[in-house]
Amino acid sequence: MVQAMVQIPKEANQILNIVKAKHNLKTKSDAISLVVKEYGERMLEPELKPAYLKKLSKLEREKGIPFKNLKELRKRIEG
Repeated sequence: MVQAMVQIPKEANQILNIVKAKHNLKTKSDAISLVVKEYGERMLEPELKPAYLKKLSKLEREKGIPFKNLKELRKRIEG
């Protein structure tokens, strides 16, 4: 495990206290780890998740509506 001394704003400290209490964690380090892991899962490299690959595969199989230019597309959309 890596140890680090960090300075965080008051608001971030309050958020960590809320996360710590909500998830019944023992330390702020646990709260920081949880927040970082959730951020990583949600925001970083979603293309690696199996659910994303399945969704992408489904989208690739869908057939689109062909159109020649923007006017034709607008005409189809607006009816």
